[in-house]
Formats: sequence, structure tokens, C-alpha cells
Amino acid sequence: MTQLALVIDLNVCVGCHACVTNCKEWNTSSPTAGPLSDLNPYGADPTGTFFNRVQTYEIGEFPDTETLHFPKSCLHCEEPPCVPVCPTGASYKRKEDGIVLVDYDKCIGCKYCSWACPYGAREFDEHHRVMKKCTLCVDRLYDATLAPEERRPACVRACPTGARLFGDIHDPDSEVSRAIREQGGYSLMPEWGTNPANHYLPRRKTRIRLHADELERADNPLKIDRQLPQPGKAEPSLDDVTSW
Repeated sequence: MTQLALVIDLNVCVGCHACVTNCKEWNTSSPTAGPLSDLNPYGADPTGTFFNRVQTYEIGEFPDTETLHFPKSCLHCEEPPCVPVCPTGASYKRKEDGIVLVDYDKCIGCKYCSWACPYGAREFDEHHRVMKKCTLCVDRLYDATLAPEERRPACVRACPTGARLFGDIHDPDSEVSRAIREQGGYSLMPEWGTNPANHYLPRRKTRIRLHADELERADNPLKIDRQLPQPGKAEPSLDDVTSW
């Protein structure tokens, strides 16, 4: 069976929010999802309905820190907990492609699905009083009027670094399956037993070896000040300096 999903490469995501913006633009103008309302778009704490969000974290302790940008949307679980709790059958999973959707005509806005979702991927639209979520831009995928290269989710089309891949994870020859297999792709919170379709590719660290003459350049941000050694630490040697 086909299972369409996103694979997100955390190693190349730069947190630019292009995926968030394009998702918002497409799904606001798309008749499938309806307008994604903004309750307070210009204040200090903007709120509204988003199908895709990018959360940024600082990892480690100074000075050994790094920034992680973590995009998150509906994971289109193969065992979605949001579906069986829906009292009206508004939440359902398509057999033909595995996409989890909401029938707005049946949704009564009870929020049971949001309580059941362990990933916080459900959105309650205050204006339309229904639950909404990422649809993988299903209206783009099967639109024969679009060029084949445009029949992908809006977030995938917008990503400037190619951090978002899209395809059938059940097809062993697909781009997403190869990426998961070859780069150690993993699902989010597998202990919940939801079997998320979306996967993440882990961050990879690269070791850079610098020569002493490169490190001594005045414009090098890694230049070591030999006049100010750190208290309690031996002065580093310029003969063999490595940096992550």
C-alpha cells in the first residue's frame, strides 16, 4: 500500500520559515483547506492556524552549543490515534495514499482528535470552528492542470535548501525510502505506537582541521588570542587545532 510522507533533513534546515509561509499562503487560497485564520498576526505574540511550524532549540551548554531547527506538522501516522476517537468520523485515513484528513462538513469542533494526538499537530480554527491539519497539499498532488514537478506539497516546493523530501515511504526505490535507509532516518516518538509516516534525517557533524597559518589570519573568527589564555586551562597548540 502507498504511504505518502515527508522526510525532513535536520542537517540542512536553516529555520528560514519558507515552508511555513508557503504552506500558509497555499492553504489559505486553496478551497480544500479553507482560509487559515490569523487572530493576532501583527502583535507581540502572533497566533492563528498553522499546518506547519518550525521550532528552534539551543542544544548544549555554553560555549559548546548548537542551534537546531525542527519543522513539525501532522505526521500522517499509519496508526493515527486521532481517527478512532472522532465521534462523527470526520477524521479519517485514506486507503489509496495514507494521507490523514478531516472532513470539515462532519467536524463539530469537539477537539477529541487534538487531545489524542501526541504530537500537537491538530489546529482548531477559531473562525470556522473546526479542526484542521496538514493535508500534504492533497489538492496539488492530484491536480492534472499542474506540471508534474509542481504536484508536491507547498512546503517542499518552497524549501530553499532541499531539506524536505516527499514520496512513498513504502516504495523501497523512492527517494524518501533511500534517504531513510541510507542516512538513518527515524520517526518521532515511536514509543506511542502510532507509526508516524513522516521521518527525520539526523544532524551530522563535520570535523574541520585547521592549519596554524589559517588560524592566525586576522579575519579568522576562530583565531586564538595567545595573550589571553583561559583561566585554569593550558594554552591550545596552534600546530594541531580542530573545530566542530
